[in-house]
Amino acid sequence: MPYRHLTDACFDSAIGEHGLTAAEYGDVLAETAPALARLRQAFESRTLPLLRLPEARADLEALRSLVRHYRGAFDHVVVLGTGGSSLGGQTLCALAEDGFGPRPGAPRLLFMDNIDPHTFARLLESLDLSRTGVLAISKSGTTAETHAQLSVCIAALTGAVGADGLATRLAVITEPGDNPLRRRAVLHGAPVLDHDPGIGGRFAALSLVGLLPAMIAGLDAAAVRAGAGRVLDAALAAAEPGACAPAVGAAISVALMRHRFLTVTVLMAYVDRLAHFGLWYRQLWAESLGKDGKGTTPISALGATDQHSQLQLYLDGPRDKMFTLLTLDVAGRGPRILGDLAEDPELAYLRGRRLGDLMDAEQRATADTLARNGRPVRVFHLAWLDERALGALFMHFMIETIITARLLGIDPFDQPAVEEGKQLARAYLSGETGGDEAGGGPAR
Repeated sequence: MPYRHLTDACFDSAIGEHGLTAAEYGDVLAETAPALARLRQAFESRTLPLLRLPEARADLEALRSLVRHYRGAFDHVVVLGTGGSSLGGQTLCALAEDGFGPRPGAPRLLFMDNIDPHTFARLLESLDLSRTGVLAISKSGTTAETHAQLSVCIAALTGAVGADGLATRLAVITEPGDNPLRRRAVLHGAPVLDHDPGIGGRFAALSLVGLLPAMIAGLDAAAVRAGAGRVLDAALAAAEPGACAPAVGAAISVALMRHRFLTVTVLMAYVDRLAHFGLWYRQLWAESLGKDGKGTTPISALGATDQHSQLQLYLDGPRDKMFTLLTLDVAGRGPRILGDLAEDPELAYLRGRRLGDLMDAEQRATADTLARNGRPVRVFHLAWLDERALGALFMHFMIETIITARLLGIDPFDQPAVEEGKQLARAYLSGETGGDEAGGGPAR
């Protein structure tokens, strides 16, 4: 397995009265057995398509031609979509594009997941549109933000290359059947790829929604699925819940919620390339579990950066948080710290060390300090970070979220409360309301 799931510091034997007792944990862990049985049944009956993605390869082969076109024809690829249509792809592509440009032979992928007019204007000003491709993603095909983004891009591309050039510069992903996004793609002669209707956006990272951008960026999509398969296989084969890491995580989370009244869960990655993973997890956890007055509030943080902005609160603020640290084996890696340190005795502890040594010390120190202060903390320690490891993390947290939802007695796959805001926004734009509700003022 690409990671070790270390949970000792969630229990009273390690952190005292603020940790779980063996009985509290054991009772909730036993409750996960029906959820695991339900997962096994869904896998066998193929009623949960997410669980069959790790073994699939034919759909990836079908993408090769489009991937070659996008990699060869464009310097930039603009990916339009929001929420689950974007976060999985962003998380994956961070492995290939770490902020300093794309891999050789790959275009730079720009994920536009918001509708800030200033940002979009600057985007279009900065691109050579003759060397730019667009990929629009919306499961339903009706997402207002994605359609607005796409209209702006189509107008800009038409002005630069003409209407006849759109078909080779645009592709969309949407579910089968008649919907506005599919109609727009057909109108312009652009390829349409099917979003599996049985896989919700926040669970779609392992589908073409996440893997097509990843393949364009130069990543090994099959390896992502292989890593996910390792976790899934282990979960399905577990003889009892304690042998299933996602079930263990779900039981700890729910037991801390019930018995220690923890209402916040913090995921803190000590790897820059996993910063987007925290955002992906935040949506997965919030939208899957925040229903019927239940759930815990997810917060994403980045170490060591947020040691200087949030750790004071975590250590000395309200005791309402569970912590999950994502750490990487970085000791001995990176540039050596030399320069003028030899002249200052106060900095002697850094002399001759590497940057990875400092990061390793800080991630271990944060975990130990949280535990010493009675804050429940678990650690996912990665020996390496690549496509397989990231696929494993995706699958772990998706299964953990599904099991947690079953423990709470809610459906992890719907999001009924989100629809109210969407409907009200449409009413504002249609002039059907004055926009005075909730202090909103007039709609603009």
